[in-house]
Amino acid sequence: MKILIISLFYLPEPVARPHDLAISLVQSGHHVSVITAFPNYPNGKIYPGYRIGSAKWEDIDGVKVLRIPHLVDRSKSAFKRILSYLSFSLSAVLYSLLRMEKPDVLWTYQIGLPGLILSKLLQIPLVHEVQDLWPEWGNNAKLGLGKVAYHILERQEQMIYRQAHKIVTITEGFKTVFINKRTDPSKIEIIPNWANDAIFHPDKADAELALKEGFIGNFNIVYIGNVGVAQALGVIIDAAVQLKDFPEILFSIIGDGLERAELENRAYVNGVNNVRFLGSRSQNEAAKYMALADVLFIHLKRDPVYKITIPSKTYGYLASGRPILAAAEGELNDLIKKHQAGIVCPPQDASALANAVRKFRKMPKEELEKMGNAGYHAAKDNYSRSALGKQYSDLFENTVKSFREEKT
Repeated sequence: MKILIISLFYLPEPVARPHDLAISLVQSGHHVSVITAFPNYPNGKIYPGYRIGSAKWEDIDGVKVLRIPHLVDRSKSAFKRILSYLSFSLSAVLYSLLRMEKPDVLWTYQIGLPGLILSKLLQIPLVHEVQDLWPEWGNNAKLGLGKVAYHILERQEQMIYRQAHKIVTITEGFKTVFINKRTDPSKIEIIPNWANDAIFHPDKADAELALKEGFIGNFNIVYIGNVGVAQALGVIIDAAVQLKDFPEILFSIIGDGLERAELENRAYVNGVNNVRFLGSRSQNEAAKYMALADVLFIHLKRDPVYKITIPSKTYGYLASGRPILAAAEGELNDLIKKHQAGIVCPPQDASALANAVRKFRKMPKEELEKMGNAGYHAAKDNYSRSALGKQYSDLFENTVKSFREEKT
């Protein structure tokens, strides 16, 4: 089949799902093309080696990728964000019609408007994937989303959910939300995120990297990912203050985002020297830092919207074979407890976080390894790209078949 993926985010940005899916589909014998933006996530700055101008073709691991110009914005302004998303949607529709062969099926990631328009124009089925609830997320992230804008976006999302031929999401909680939005339950498919086992797997620590980055001699709590509103990483600063009785405990934050500068300043003002900000790393580099961690940390702010989500990095954490400290509520905590892969504690609670870190620090090495091994086997058995990629391939083939039968 010819499959067109439309995603605002794509490799080399640290959003793995679209490219991992594309590779899996290519390996299954499908022809895959991608329309995406020039890489700028998470801080809104165009990556080195790229420059917004005319559309640019790339070949990445056998996947044909067309990068298209649009208005880039990663600020906290809801109006600017919406304008950015709309400009990408319109640009994606235009370039799809002018530069792409007609596909058999469309897959859209997060932003479904261009897929909905193209589905109608080209008379092909749309499979739309949702991993963040918009506009609920915008309303809760304090982006200044007013009531009128919220209701307009909510109506748009409901229209996409109703008219897409399939909706893919990652948890039962999301499915319940879509059903409450009057989405036909029969069109909703749950396919969890996965870890690319070619990148994320148990590995020996790189002694040279550990020495260079100052990991040696410390008990290393490592966070990898976006440093934004949803992650609420200020709790690390507060917990670090409480952990000064354990001078060997060191938090390393690997990533970038809207909140990084503010957090660095907060750490400086509070005299916190056991928290470091190391900046963004590629997936391959991130995997090497995971191998240096004694514990991998994940945090989501306290909010009903985040109770039903499981960040994609969770599966890379599991596959790395390192124990996990999850400070969140709902399905993320349930996952860690189910697989006995670490310790959970309430979010945005510095004392609870500090106590959990102390508990980890006092654990025998064998117990830490047992948790890490449990996470690795959970990832290998349940969240591998090969197994879940086949689910997608089957989903696309069945969707196209049903769509064509309806038209005849």
